[in-house]
Amino acid sequence: MGGIATAIGSWPGTDPREAAATIIGELPDLPHLVELPDRGIGADMIGRVSALLVDLRFDSTTRGYRLAARPGAVSRRARDLLHADLDAIEEAWETLGLAGTGRVVKLQSAGPLTLAAEVELPGGHRILTDSGAVRDLSESLAEGLARHVAEIRRRLGAEVVLQLDEPQLTTVLNGALQGPSILNTIRALPEPDALHIIDTVINAQSAPVLLHTCASRLAFTTLGRTAAAAISFDASTITTADLDALGEILDAGKKIALGLTPAEAPTKPPTWRDIAEPAVRLIDRLALPRATLATQILVTPACGLAGAPLPWSRQALALTTEVARAFADEPESITFD
Repeated sequence: MGGIATAIGSWPGTDPREAAATIIGELPDLPHLVELPDRGIGADMIGRVSALLVDLRFDSTTRGYRLAARPGAVSRRARDLLHADLDAIEEAWETLGLAGTGRVVKLQSAGPLTLAAEVELPGGHRILTDSGAVRDLSESLAEGLARHVAEIRRRLGAEVVLQLDEPQLTTVLNGALQGPSILNTIRALPEPDALHIIDTVINAQSAPVLLHTCASRLAFTTLGRTAAAAISFDASTITTADLDALGEILDAGKKIALGLTPAEAPTKPPTWRDIAEPAVRLIDRLALPRATLATQILVTPACGLAGAPLPWSRQALALTTEVARAFADEPESITFD
């Protein structure tokens, strides 16, 4: 699966029906279940997971979220919002005649390392500081996501790709995560432990998993060692030092979703060639055939679009789709001035 356009997940606004119709219309090859964080607590990337976990739930604090002893307003709100989103995509899917066609749809969830780094234990320390709590969290997430995938298959008659968002991966590996005070340090998590935690969730799924990170410095070697079928990141973060690891990821047969389209409205509107150029030059630098663009490269915006104006968000999806079609059709013929 390459030469396909999709988006990261978040979208501006608060109307799930309008958002679902837009995403399905603009991203015909790989639409996704939209995330609308503008709706507030329980709708953001972390809070939303409270609706997916099995036998665990979150409450809110002044710093974010923490594990709660019993279901409360936050977990109920997260579930209500997720159910509204599921109803919206099912309605749009049926309206467009896609029900039961086996088309592919993408789901997103925060991954276990990011959740363990962001969510607190009841005592105020991050979940990451308690190996038993991390294990319980990853197992709960794995089971909850498997149920989520099954529900989408049942509702839409669709195949599913699951995206795990791990923006905190590099921070966790580097030991750069702060505790509740400057006197509390959180040690770096060894790579084998990080891989085990991530793969616990990935290996429990019946759908292929795309591992996404929006970190400014990427742990490509670690990403490549996970059980994920594809990795996703902002293409502008690639450095020369990353090329060997990227080449190994592609040689191993994994797919790469390159964040090429600006997530914020640029001063000068780009053309599809402007957006495509970094990907084409990357494949050329790796000495791989241009056909790789059609077989192993997906095209996405650089990050989620929730913070962008709606007109640019729509244009970003249109440009992303145009680039993906160029990669799928005639990648060898793409030239630049």
